[in-house]
Amino acid sequence: MAGAGDPPEGTPEGAAGGGEDEYRSVVFDESFVRAARLQEYSARERMGDHARAVRTRHAWARLGGARQAVLLVVLIVIAFGTAIYMGIRHPYKPPEPMAAEPLEATVVPLAPTGAVPGGKPADLFARSPAAQYRIGAAGVNLPAVQRTEHFSEGQVVAALSLVKDYLVRSSIDPATLTGGSVRPVGLLLTPGQLDQFDRSLAHPADDGRHAATGWLLRFDPAQVALADPNVRVSGTLSVAEAGPDALEVTADFTFAYALRPATAKSGEAQQAAAASLFTVRREMSFRVRRDDLDDHRLEVLESNLQAGPMSCSADAAGVLRPLLAGQRASGDGPQGTDPYARGRSNTGLCGKLAATSQPGQVPPAR
Repeated sequence: MAGAGDPPEGTPEGAAGGGEDEYRSVVFDESFVRAARLQEYSARERMGDHARAVRTRHAWARLGGARQAVLLVVLIVIAFGTAIYMGIRHPYKPPEPMAAEPLEATVVPLAPTGAVPGGKPADLFARSPAAQYRIGAAGVNLPAVQRTEHFSEGQVVAALSLVKDYLVRSSIDPATLTGGSVRPVGLLLTPGQLDQFDRSLAHPADDGRHAATGWLLRFDPAQVALADPNVRVSGTLSVAEAGPDALEVTADFTFAYALRPATAKSGEAQQAAAASLFTVRREMSFRVRRDDLDDHRLEVLESNLQAGPMSCSADAAGVLRPLLAGQRASGDGPQGTDPYARGRSNTGLCGKLAATSQPGQVPPAR
């Protein structure tokens, strides 16, 4: 007689132990159910039209929570390791700034043929070619401008104004002329030229690269003082494109200074000391890149300076050494040139100051 758990017909023939014995070794625990590829829909889900009896479970869902966490950690480690490897093999390097060209400077003393005329500053200026020159920054006029192929009119004006600012700070500012701070001049230079500028000021040399007077005009305050702070100025500015990203500005200016000996410090001594004129012509070229317009900086490419009255043998790399009223140029001529010496040769450049450039006869100082 069949038991309560057996089918009515009894245990099928050939089946040892019945159906329960056949699947007794299979354990349907929680891990088995989670790993199943097919999952039966619930009764509510099967009530829908055309609903399938089972659905396929996603592989990610079949993984347990612990296994998912382990896999996520492994992926993070792999990504982090790849980032480190790529950083070592291909480190990021910020773009290097465009290198600035070094300044090329030439200083040519102009020697007078006789004694340097003296007198009152106003009389000296009135009887000299600088009589009609404007005073100070007013003499550095901007030309009429128009847009270029790659630069707007406003950008061209900004470049010219930047060069004007440099000329004023380096040639007209009394602090610069009398040995004061040179920081206002250095602030206008592109960073690529600052090392050359600093070396030129600290250790000036007549080597075409490190003459301080190629960057700015200054006198030895122990020897020379300004008899009149109003510098007379005249010259021209011109601008042209040096490529799609840069403008080149050319400046050609003459500066006339009224000087006196620095030893005359008292009021009476200053009045008794006759002043004299000292003239400097600066021919310079500048480059202003597009990025420099925003930073208010420029490159000084070339500086050719003629200054007198000075002796041909005067060392003008560090400071200008003018001959003052009543003084004459030494007769030793320019410095000698040694053809056997290596490096940049000293060409001994010197010029003769034309008599027409000197002030005419003026009444003696009273």
